[in-house]
Amino acid sequence: MIHKWGIRARVTLVAFVPMLVLAALMTATHTTLRLGELDNALRARAHAYVRQTAVASEYPLFIGDQIALQQLLDSLLLEEDMAALALVAPDGGLLAQAGRFDESTPAQAALEGTRSSRGRLRIVEPIRPRPLPLDPGSAEAQPKEEALATLVMEMSLKRLDQRRAELLWIAAGWMLMVAIGSLALARRMSHSVSGPIRNIADTVQRIGRGELDRRVPVVGGGTLRVLAEGVNEMAGRLSAAHASMSRQIEEATAELRARRDEAERASVAKSRFLAAASHDLRQPLHALGLFVSELSQRKLDARSRQLVGRITTSAETMDGLLGSLLDISRLDSGALIPVREAFDLRMRIERIVDGQSAIAAERGLDLHLHCPPCHAHTDPLLLDRILANLLSNAIRHTPRGRVLVACRRRGARLRVEVRDSGPGIAPDSQELIFHEFVQLDNPERSQDKGLGLGLAIVRRLSKLLELPLELRSRPGRGSVFAVEVPAADAEQRARTRVPGSLEGVRVLLADAAPETFAATAGLLAEWGCEVVATAPTPTEDPAPADADLLILAPPHTDLSGGFDTLARLRARTGLADVPAVLLAEDTGEESRESARATNTHLLARPLRPSRLRALMNRLFGADDGDGAQRSGIG
Repeated sequence: MIHKWGIRARVTLVAFVPMLVLAALMTATHTTLRLGELDNALRARAHAYVRQTAVASEYPLFIGDQIALQQLLDSLLLEEDMAALALVAPDGGLLAQAGRFDESTPAQAALEGTRSSRGRLRIVEPIRPRPLPLDPGSAEAQPKEEALATLVMEMSLKRLDQRRAELLWIAAGWMLMVAIGSLALARRMSHSVSGPIRNIADTVQRIGRGELDRRVPVVGGGTLRVLAEGVNEMAGRLSAAHASMSRQIEEATAELRARRDEAERASVAKSRFLAAASHDLRQPLHALGLFVSELSQRKLDARSRQLVGRITTSAETMDGLLGSLLDISRLDSGALIPVREAFDLRMRIERIVDGQSAIAAERGLDLHLHCPPCHAHTDPLLLDRILANLLSNAIRHTPRGRVLVACRRRGARLRVEVRDSGPGIAPDSQELIFHEFVQLDNPERSQDKGLGLGLAIVRRLSKLLELPLELRSRPGRGSVFAVEVPAADAEQRARTRVPGSLEGVRVLLADAAPETFAATAGLLAEWGCEVVATAPTPTEDPAPADADLLILAPPHTDLSGGFDTLARLRARTGLADVPAVLLAEDTGEESRESARATNTHLLARPLRPSRLRALMNRLFGADDGDGAQRSGIG
């Protein structure tokens, strides 16, 4: 316990205890000696009384004068502390008595002898006649004569006990005074010793909190002075070092600020480049995709179908590369808003696995699915993109063996895992693979192995949807990518929407570009929609129309992003309450706010037919009434 005390308490203890012990020893010694002196004085006085009484009672005893003996004892009884006296004859008879004995009769006391008990001191002394000198020159001693009587004297110890008590109280008082004085002196000494040390400790603590201008008052000499001067010197050096580091930090901050500004300018330049590239590539790629999709719906011979397939593959590859880059840009800019809903998770996983089964078969892989019937609640299209990227990545990097997609329930969540028997991933590379353009086994950047953007998109989408993403992998033992999805409850499953047919859906189509106008109209007709083609240019005045959906590809001259053109088109056709699809160049926050306010859904160009089909299925497959808009990642 003492090792936890501070320096002041320790100095107080060291100064107080020795002084207190020394005072206790001196007081105890003095008191003991004084008590012994009092006891010896009382005994000496008692023996003096006995001798005087023996001399005075010898003659009355010799002549048998009991009256004189009684008077002698009565006079002695008046002495201080005298309690009782008695003269006992040799035969035990009582010759004279003064006072009262406490415990026994005079004869019994004479037999018991000298002792102290019950607050009295008893002296028993035989009285013998003094020898008579018959011949002073004779060396022969006279025979010892028989005792004339026995004197029994009891003296009270009450006054002696009172004196003892007074001495003990005085000793206790002196001890208390010495203790108080010793404690005060010890505290004074400890303060004089610990005060400078506590000042140094307080200063060091304040310096540690950043008050580098604090200094210790230099007082006294010796070690304390050296310590105070050392602390002041340390504080001075720390202050100088802090000032130097502050200057360096300011310089580094200015340099970082300059580099940040440079990076922001580079990012703006990159955004401008992507905007310009998308402006030039979206329109022809959009038209190409629509034409190829329409062409693939027609009856063609084998050679033509082969060519259409190759064109489709090239267009999809180009669209995928451009789409991945634009998806990364949209995710980083926050332009994507998830639309969470309940859906059949098993059905969507089966569709994803079926879409990849042919590629897995070509590579000689066994692709399996283990998924019980289940419903999830999140954005289905974005989850499709996550699972499709994970499965595609597993198939691409597994040279032989098998790939397994499994789903199981964990409490209120569903855990979807994509397992492969590939080469595995080293621990120091498991974080690196989620970065952009990182491909561990593709140093030559072969395009058949992708761009290295799939897992980067997966990481961003999982964070956007707040879905935990996990990777477990060991070199040579394969990899497991897992994502956990909230399970849909009974009420959510009751509202699950099943995509339906688009037969009979009336669509008012307006497109500023003639080639995409025709391609979009043909694609909608192939889906069974009834297309109300107003005009290739929406600036013309169409007649009022009856439609279930309005699709607008605005001209580039519309600086509002197409919303002004859409407003005029709705006003002229009387379709103010009909949902609209705006094929927009910009899907930023301002455009999303405008879309929410006007019952409009944004789709980014170049348009993928699958995105438009998914949106129309959501709008007309069932009435869920959410009316939310998407940014185009699918």
